Amino acid sequence: MAKEMIIVLDFGGQYNQLIARRVRENNVYCEILPYTASLEEIRALSPKGIIFTGGPNSVYDPESPHYSKDIFELGIPILGICYGSQLMAWALGGVVETAPVSEYGHTDTCLDVNSPLFEGCSEKTSVWMSHTDYIARTPEGFNIIAHTPVCPVAAMEFPDKKLYATQFHPEVLHTAEGKTILRNFVKNICACEGEWKMESFIESAVQELREAIGDKRVILGLSGGVDSSVAAALLSKAVGKQLTCVFVDHGLMRKNEGDEVQRIFTQRFDMEFVRVNCQEHFLQALKDVVDPEQKRKIIGTEFYRVFWDEIKKLQEDGLSYFAQGTIYPDRIESGKGKNKKSAVIKTHHNMVEQPKDVQFLGTIEPLKDLFKDEVRAVGELLGLPRDLVWRQPFPGPGLGVRVIGAITAEKVSLLQDADWILRDEMSKNGYESQLSQFFCVLPGVNTVGVMGDFRTYSDLIVIRAVTTDDFMTADWARIPYDILAKVSGRITNEMKGRVNRVVYDITSKPPATVEWE
Repeated sequence: MAKEMIIVLDFGGQYNQLIARRVRENNVYCEILPYTASLEEIRALSPKGIIFTGGPNSVYDPESPHYSKDIFELGIPILGICYGSQLMAWALGGVVETAPVSEYGHTDTCLDVNSPLFEGCSEKTSVWMSHTDYIARTPEGFNIIAHTPVCPVAAMEFPDKKLYATQFHPEVLHTAEGKTILRNFVKNICACEGEWKMESFIESAVQELREAIGDKRVILGLSGGVDSSVAAALLSKAVGKQLTCVFVDHGLMRKNEGDEVQRIFTQRFDMEFVRVNCQEHFLQALKDVVDPEQKRKIIGTEFYRVFWDEIKKLQEDGLSYFAQGTIYPDRIESGKGKNKKSAVIKTHHNMVEQPKDVQFLGTIEPLKDLFKDEVRAVGELLGLPRDLVWRQPFPGPGLGVRVIGAITAEKVSLLQDADWILRDEMSKNGYESQLSQFFCVLPGVNTVGVMGDFRTYSDLIVIRAVTTDDFMTADWARIPYDILAKVSGRITNEMKGRVNRVVYDITSKPPATVEWE
């Protein structure tokens, strides 16, 4: 599997795993190492290339993460990104300073397309910048190969030593030709042939799971979403009937979804399936709770409590492993990336600490290093039905984070009905396949309206829809007005007296997140 490998050396940036994902898109195996990895460890892996990630620090701060400049003498091609570019410049004798003008977001940049890094790119292109420091002077031997009006060294190279650096982030979708740039580095500069495919991940993961689990039982907390479903399929392939799936229905799912989950998994999988219906329990635990972080933690904690109460009888002959469908965006947004220095954006329900009375042999997270589209690819290769693999993403806390403010059974029911109308209309118009995620939000706001000759004062519904391929960044979807009008008309008419206004969220991520809470 690792016949040819690219190493991503992590200096604390939030896009570290996204860089690895872009490398894997070129069918080249990629592994992330912390910046504390020794030169001997790196040399032993015989990588064909190394990528330095970005990071929040300043290289001239002695407390910032650094690396021995001996790494540049290995004869291995290196690409520095953002902080990684500044680190390369600083370590090799260049000058890095606070920039007179910081750059954030889309930035028009001039490229030297004669550089092998920019082969096939446009001379002028849009890139994604995010920096307050800049390279004021390049090290000896380096050529400047990109610039902006305020950033004289947007990229540099030392082709004889195969050292390259970009101040911007080629790994994010907002850099128009970023995939081309990374492909040039991986395929042309590092001379990788690209023989690694997702089948290799499955083979490796199955082998690792078998070795880790042995003859023990595994209990999976199944939500019925894409992530936990693919985790279940992967575990089933690895350990077969040693897997038990427990579906805790907290009553915060979409309309009729609990029944759909039970039908799919009892008909398609040869495993023990346990469903626990406990909406009242969760509503009582969430009573009068408004803070979204507290909601997530309560739902996560109560999930484990219910889960434990239900499955402890299965462990009478010995403890089991606990499995869950955590994927990389869950970890990075909870501040638990590879080097544990990432900022906490929001706590995901499956990243909270387990209650002390919950005991397992260990936690199994077979998808923890994959992004959503990679998880879907694994699911398809494992033979899961397409309608399950490509179903809409849904947060573990469910509608608990789509009902803003205190949660009641009435509010959950109202949101379920509105969300069902949205999904039904997207399906009828054939538009759902063009969206990465869409749903309704109940913000807890009443607005004045008029129906017939009477004044109304009813709930407001928000429609949220985005397009993305990694969920680290996302753009609001340009749904045709006639479709939005049909959805709005159906919601206000079919839910007459309950909803009198529908609005559409046109905010991208960043600055917003996909979910409202």
